[in-house]
Amino acid sequence: MRDIIRRPVFTEKSVQLLEKNQYTFEVDSKATKPEIKSFLESAFQVKVLSVNTHILPKKRASLLGRAVPRPRQKRAIVTLSWGDRIVFFLES
Repeated sequence: MRDIIRRPVFTEKSVQLLEKNQYTFEVDSKATKPEIKSFLESAFQVKVLSVNTHILPKKRASLLGRAVPRPRQKRAIVTLSWGDRIVFFLES
């Protein structure tokens, strides 16, 4: 099975969404909503209510004075049922 979930996203907005039991992940660009839902339910033993995905707009980075396009990213905002949660272990 390919890596569907790449990493969790911790931005100001995603931290606010944690209060609503919604988690934000960077996902594979070819991953579909049903694939994301089944992967999270099997990996974390949680009940996923909904999956919302969006693709971030292209951005340009500067590399040695040249404008280089960055790859596009796809994010998924996952809503879990009340009482379920995903625990992240962060290294300090």
